[in-house]
Amino acid sequence: MSAAFDPIDFLDSAVRIQSHEDVTEMRDLLVETLADHGADPLVDDAGNTLATKGSGSPHVVLNTHIDTVSPHVPYEREDGIVRGRGACDAKGPLAAILSAFIAYDAGDGDGDSDGVGDGGRLTLAVTPDEEVYSTGAAALDLTALPEIADSTADAYVVGEPTGLDVCTAAKGRFEGTIHLSGRNAHAAEPETGVNAVAAAEGALEAIRTFDADRDPHPDLGPATLTPTVIEGGAATNQVPADCAITVDRRSVPPESADGFRAALATAVDDATPDAVGVDFELTERPTHFLEAFATDADEPVVRHLAAAAERVTDGAAGAVRPFTAATEASYFAPAPTVVFGPGVLADDAGPVAHADREYVRVAEVERAATALTDALGALLG
Repeated sequence: MSAAFDPIDFLDSAVRIQSHEDVTEMRDLLVETLADHGADPLVDDAGNTLATKGSGSPHVVLNTHIDTVSPHVPYEREDGIVRGRGACDAKGPLAAILSAFIAYDAGDGDGDSDGVGDGGRLTLAVTPDEEVYSTGAAALDLTALPEIADSTADAYVVGEPTGLDVCTAAKGRFEGTIHLSGRNAHAAEPETGVNAVAAAEGALEAIRTFDADRDPHPDLGPATLTPTVIEGGAATNQVPADCAITVDRRSVPPESADGFRAALATAVDDATPDAVGVDFELTERPTHFLEAFATDADEPVVRHLAAAAERVTDGAAGAVRPFTAATEASYFAPAPTVVFGPGVLADDAGPVAHADREYVRVAEVERAATALTDALGALLG
């Protein structure tokens, strides 16, 4: 019989492992840990680690990722704090999720189980590559597990650093480049050419006013559209025939990547001279962009997890709010999806996740594990 799972022992081991360039060693630790605690994990062709318990309804999926950003930040532990790359994004959330998954006992469906749940299905789906292209989440197919017939679950919990608040919505992030095309001419006779750089004035105005008539999202607020890079011209005495403007879009529901692309292309075309060609394409990537998502606060996964988080923190956490960064949660919506976990993206002293001072508090990881375990008992029991 295996020893009881300790999420902090697992976290200590996980943060020591470098997983910013290659997740193999981190995935091996995860697979070995699951096997040691009676699970039968599967690693699919995309590198996702999957395991499941139970056979009934509802079906809840616990998801997070094992990759981190570079460079690696060495592990330290003192005064109840674990420091190092991945401590909060997202090995702390993984430790809590893994604890809840291992604790779950689906029972035999007769209501007599002594475990956390009785009858529902709980699936663990841990992805690689969240920090870059989300190739794992994009390829995730729950039916890769022979026990599962439906590729969509009833609810998803995505592990990210939320300070134990329950995040029900997040903006999406799109990126693309507007190409303005004109005609070269000698700068001494500018009227004989078509100035693509001058046309950027109208394009930037279209970007600035793009959301003027759009209502803000009730939870996420307004979408944003920001020009981030501009390039144009080849010689100081020549009318430029080309100009490129890269934009960053933080979207809100129900906007899709394709809908945004078409709408911005039309707006820029309308705002620039007829002689200027306009082309706007989203940046090429092997997977879909992370789109915005929103889950109703009345969904059971929201209510039970918020109540559990509030209990374990004596009311200090458990607020229902938006998440401030794009996440793989958008791959699972419109199924009810929440983002939850220990740690914070930033604190009063500055950035935490993706920073050289990344940390997570031991007590918060333990409370996250307890809250998840309790919430799953209410959802699946």
